[in-house]
Amino acid sequence: MDGSIIVTYRCPMQCKMCNIWNNPTKVSEEFEPELLLKLPKMRSVNITGGEPFVRDDIEEIVKILRKKTKRIVFSTSGYFSERIINIARKYPDVGYRISIEGLSTKNDELRGRQGGFDKGLHTLLELRRMGIKDIGFGITVSNNNSKDMLDLYELNNNLKMEFATASFHNSFYFHKYDNIITNIDEVCENFDELIQRLMKENNPKSWFRAFFNLGLINYIHGGRRILPCEAGTENFFVDPYGNILPCNGMEESCWFDVMGNLNEVNSFEDVWYSKKAAQIRDKVANCPKNCWMIGSVAPVMKKHIKYVVPWVIKNKINVMCGKRVDTSCIPFYDIDNSTKR
Repeated sequence: MDGSIIVTYRCPMQCKMCNIWNNPTKVSEEFEPELLLKLPKMRSVNITGGEPFVRDDIEEIVKILRKKTKRIVFSTSGYFSERIINIARKYPDVGYRISIEGLSTKNDELRGRQGGFDKGLHTLLELRRMGIKDIGFGITVSNNNSKDMLDLYELNNNLKMEFATASFHNSFYFHKYDNIITNIDEVCENFDELIQRLMKENNPKSWFRAFFNLGLINYIHGGRRILPCEAGTENFFVDPYGNILPCNGMEESCWFDVMGNLNEVNSFEDVWYSKKAAQIRDKVANCPKNCWMIGSVAPVMKKHIKYVVPWVIKNKINVMCGKRVDTSCIPFYDIDNSTKR
């Protein structure tokens, strides 16, 4: 099981595709680090926000989560470079994905903060100089920045870093309901090119990233999910108030619910195995949104790896033979999840 901990909704950025910054939490409302002692053992944990490094007690949060998992990755703007470097010195096994939405001009335009690109890149370069291995870019593709995605990919490759992608979504989490890609052909052509480049790499991890990006093309075209959503079963979120959520993709216009609150129970299991949690898993199984976000997709790709591997092998062989990955051919896997609850 994977966990995502939303430690705050405060953020110094003013992103156009996200209104978290305009709906911040108060410091007094955010959970105390000790609350996370109630969490179970997890495969991996993503610490996110808002901007997680606005919290003065972020190191205490890291200390506790290190007892719960072998892998912690921050999602951050990289804006608070000194704080990030300080954590990296003490905990060199912690990972970082710096959110950068394009090259300098485009990034600063979309993230609403002049100098954001320079700060983010500076942070990444310093982490690389320090020898931190689990680092890289994370880009959310919206309208008019998909070409920059390919440039960032090349920069990322030259720096030998990880490269995470997303398409913008609407949800309660982002406080956005008008994120619609209008230049679909251009965006999907650039995702297609990214897939071709990923499949040419020698790193098997990149081949599976190609599969994930195929899912983004499918999502942008409004297709049903390639793999079933098992949010609230294979992964969970904790919000700054201590609520346990199945995902961060819910919309009030479709449905929104919480499994329970860690502040009100003795243990995580009291929530996880509750009647309310079972009801929410039924809602997830019938959710109409078809989101394709890494937090809920990565766990099911790992769980159902036997379905993904044949696609990877077939297309890697095709690329080795000089052919292209056919991104117009979307595989759909009808998997019976009735036993997962």
